Amino acid sequence: MPDWDRATAQRVYEYAMVHEAEQPDRTLTTTVISRGTDLPPAEIDAAVDRLLDVGLIRRLPNGGLVTAAPDETLPGALGPLEREISERRALMAETREFILSFLPAYERIHGPEASQPRFTVVRGLSEARAVIAGLTARAREEILTAQPGGPRDGAALEEAMSRDPDALRRGVRMRILCQHTARSSLGASAYIDRVTALGARVRTIDDHFTRVLVFDRETAVLAVPGDPRAAAVVREANVVSFIRETYERLWLSAEPLSARGDHREEVVSDIRQAITRLLTEGLTDASIAMRLGMSVRTCRRHIADIMAGLDAQSRFQAGYLLARARQG
Repeated sequence: MPDWDRATAQRVYEYAMVHEAEQPDRTLTTTVISRGTDLPPAEIDAAVDRLLDVGLIRRLPNGGLVTAAPDETLPGALGPLEREISERRALMAETREFILSFLPAYERIHGPEASQPRFTVVRGLSEARAVIAGLTARAREEILTAQPGGPRDGAALEEAMSRDPDALRRGVRMRILCQHTARSSLGASAYIDRVTALGARVRTIDDHFTRVLVFDRETAVLAVPGDPRAAAVVREANVVSFIRETYERLWLSAEPLSARGDHREEVVSDIRQAITRLLTEGLTDASIAMRLGMSVRTCRRHIADIMAGLDAQSRFQAGYLLARARQG
């Protein structure tokens, strides 16, 4: 149990504010708080210490206490924590780079496949990203990436932005497969502009697929169903070959995406064509949204526009009209 209790700290803070409002000329101390509440002195001292630590209570030159507004306190309380997180991230990156710098010497002596299991599952997002960073740093010829879903989170894009250009500058060929919905993401567009300028090729497709990366036809990293923070690492040659062939089939059916283009109209058209196809197959809104990598709300907005274009009064009628149109 912590030395301080949140409920006690809130009571102390509230009492202090009331005291300031009702008795502004009387100095507020822990003794005053103890007399004005039924709280044990030890708990009051612990609560006051905690409130002083985060700045919600400040000590005056005369030894008295005064409260501070929470929104004014946040920058001073969170600033040191944010700096510590930033320093730890920098230390992680430095440590990772340092350890990986020994890899070429290790592989020269033991061979690139030494002590590497054919199949392994890495648990934890940071561990999975470390594996991908290491494989990217060692790639010699080719990296294939398939990233399903819509806009990617900022941390993932920031890491890819700092990792992938280095591989491209080394002459590694890179192909990136996304869903159409990624075209409307500002973060993804900035990443695509950066890597295509360095020679990467990007294509998009409407349907859902599995998240996968393939490095030099030797190693594949797959998403683990049910655990978005994990990754399966495959080094078995026949399985990697099969994964790569599957990737090639998806690539051939995808549409090229050029850098620095306004793709909004073609994105909307492609997405609505995909929604139309899935509507005629009887899929629910949630299923369609999942397949196409968008939110259910966005999916329903597209469906409403499709229904308006058909002058349909219900989903059933829209489905009927779409099915009849497909039949000719």
